[in-house]
Amino acid sequence: MLPKSLGALLVGASGVSAMLRFSCSQLVINRLDPLVQPGANPSGHVHQIVGGNSFDVTMDMSHDLVARSTCTTCTFSENFSNYWTANMYFRARNGTLIRVPQFANQFLEGADGGMTIYYIDPYDGSSVTAFAPGFRMLVGNPFLREDRNTLDQQQSSFRCFDANFGGESGAPGTGTDTRHFPTRPCPGGIRTNLFFPTCWDGVNLDTPDHKSHVAYPVGGTFEMGAPCPASHPVKLPQLFFEIMWDTRPFNNLAEWPEDGSQPFVFSFGDVTGYGQHGDYMFGWRGDALQRAMDARCNVLCPQLQEQSAAAANQCKLPSFVNEDINGPFAALPGDNPISGESPGSGNGGNPSPGPSPGPSPGPSPGPSPPPPSGALADRWEQCGGNGWNGPTHCVAPWTCQRQNDWYSQCL
Repeated sequence: MLPKSLGALLVGASGVSAMLRFSCSQLVINRLDPLVQPGANPSGHVHQIVGGNSFDVTMDMSHDLVARSTCTTCTFSENFSNYWTANMYFRARNGTLIRVPQFANQFLEGADGGMTIYYIDPYDGSSVTAFAPGFRMLVGNPFLREDRNTLDQQQSSFRCFDANFGGESGAPGTGTDTRHFPTRPCPGGIRTNLFFPTCWDGVNLDTPDHKSHVAYPVGGTFEMGAPCPASHPVKLPQLFFEIMWDTRPFNNLAEWPEDGSQPFVFSFGDVTGYGQHGDYMFGWRGDALQRAMDARCNVLCPQLQEQSAAAANQCKLPSFVNEDINGPFAALPGDNPISGESPGSGNGGNPSPGPSPGPSPGPSPGPSPPPPSGALADRWEQCGGNGWNGPTHCVAPWTCQRQNDWYSQCL
């Protein structure tokens, strides 16, 4: 039986108690991205990675995460999947940058940072099909710097906690949650959430944009029991990430920009938060995830093998990239330019056009692939880079400016 407080948290978090919820401690923090930039060492920006220790510079479709892993940072020891997101940095008034660490989520104390992972069964009691070996996907767009209410942006939210996880208690994206970085000091740190698509085409384990093989329900949300589109008929578990950022050491307003604008920036240079994104590679052993979904498991899942937080914390990888990713330093690792500041703002300018409603707790219809190469990219969007097959010219007055070998951006 779950503790009353934990059961209430689980029901409150997404309105249903049948959700598999567990921690995955930090595996490694590095400038690597084998999904978007396979083979690049280093890749464009710093990620925090959790899960199985077969994570590598290159992880093509032949990479068997289960067979190649000898340990995992996740609670359930049959889960060798990898999950990663961009890191967050604090930019002080004098311009110096320092990495913001993660800390353990509520009721998952003991984990070494990392993130909390959820796999949720349908709310109507129907079944889902677990991800297939080799499956991978991503959600979010790192090139966005404003709220366009895109379908990806509807899956991302930020919560500003009071001390001891206090304050807002509703589902992610509700209440005072925002799609941009909080604009005030958060006494209990900042939580970010990312929901992934829940419908699969049933054929492709991946696509070039890592999105087109998945979609969101039509005419409603996963929580509402809305159907999958005919093009993507297979209903998947609702996967989402929850990351606790320990911004508490950075709440001294004397160190914030003089104009009072927020000081946090993602490792790819985004001061708005609208570019938040996450990557996933499936790696559960055998039918373990399907068993858990069929049993409608929660935090406790006797159908799965479990390890202690101390054991999960022991699973680590050495750094692949010989560079400082912690700071303090004057520029982000990879020299990623910082962008998205409002005109006239100081370091870490407040997002424009300001606060907007957070996402509903579940996803809505899914993203589209990049526009054809003959189209024009808008401000903040990608316009070039190794392997890029989208637009290479920008809408006036913006111009395509090279950021590094892997991407150029309309600025």
